Amino acid sequence: MRSRIATLDFARGLAIFGILLLNISAFGLPKAAYLNPAFAGTPSTSDTWTWAVLDVVAQGKFLMMFAMLFGGGLYLLLPRGKHWIQARLSILLLCGFLHATLLWDGDILLSYGLIGLVCWRMVREGRSSQSLISTGIILYLIGVAVLAMLGLISSPKPGSFWLPGPAEIQYEQYWRLKGGWEAIQNRLDLLSSSLLAIGAQYGWELAGAMLIGSGLMRSGWLKGGFRPSHYRKVAAVLLPLSLLIQIPAIYMQYRTGWDYRWSGFLLQVPREIGSLMQAVSYLALCYVFWPQISRWRLTRWVSMIGRMALTNYLLQTLICTTFFNIFGFYQHFDRLQLVALVPLVWACNLLVTLLWLRRFRQGPVEWLWRLLTAKAAGEELKTT
Repeated sequence: MRSRIATLDFARGLAIFGILLLNISAFGLPKAAYLNPAFAGTPSTSDTWTWAVLDVVAQGKFLMMFAMLFGGGLYLLLPRGKHWIQARLSILLLCGFLHATLLWDGDILLSYGLIGLVCWRMVREGRSSQSLISTGIILYLIGVAVLAMLGLISSPKPGSFWLPGPAEIQYEQYWRLKGGWEAIQNRLDLLSSSLLAIGAQYGWELAGAMLIGSGLMRSGWLKGGFRPSHYRKVAAVLLPLSLLIQIPAIYMQYRTGWDYRWSGFLLQVPREIGSLMQAVSYLALCYVFWPQISRWRLTRWVSMIGRMALTNYLLQTLICTTFFNIFGFYQHFDRLQLVALVPLVWACNLLVTLLWLRRFRQGPVEWLWRLLTAKAAGEELKTT
């Protein structure tokens, strides 16, 4: 088994924690609330500020950060050969499908597996790290351009996914709390819409981020192979620039009352551009401060979360769906209260991870994933 890169584990754990800051609203509120704080009328001041801060700090940033790390992981897997990579990604895709249909409609695993199957050959055939990064930027910008085009051609009248009526909100609450076959049917409907979005627009961005990550890994950037001054310059340039691009767009969403065409499409463009830059700056900051933070116990804990990233991602779903759907706390909290619950879920992640890694070298889902990959690839699983 290849030695792990501690900084990558830390960044991966940080991304898993950061993703929950946005996912928590998707667990506890109707689907429309994820991007539209005015889904049920004018939001409160607390809701507005919580949405704005999360949009600046987290929305899209940790997903892009995780996508780049995923792409970097694809590059590291190349020596295993095509059969191993295809099997590994196919099993991830299947895991995502089961997760999206049986547990939660906000799954990202299926899209990562699907786009990974498309991208890994591009990672393998890339002539250089610069060509991978350049191709990734082009693909990402195509996705952003498609988003802008959809905004220009879309109907100004919002659908129920953006502005649901009281009956639709009530029905969503009904099937989420009831569960069973009716919930599965609704999750399948949402999954079909998600797949269309991946094929038309989001998949371009995801593929771009993965190729950028593979290029950064190939160059040694994601291995910490550059001078600290380089990472410091990257963060000093990209972080302020990303905020300069995004904050006016966030303010304009507020000023337009979260108008469907503007807030759903056109004003998302600055955020999509800024998110990629901000994700890179977050990664750069990890390397800038690594000599200092690597000695902290908290850093070691977050790194352990990264070692069990898939297990912890699925554990967050189990915790949140149990709390909100089975225990019935769905739609009982506003945005700020939901964010206040996030550290409790993080604590559960940490407790399970610390206890598990005392006895085992990898998470249970990671172990099963590796076992099934070896069987599907026709290889003997090595335990050393």
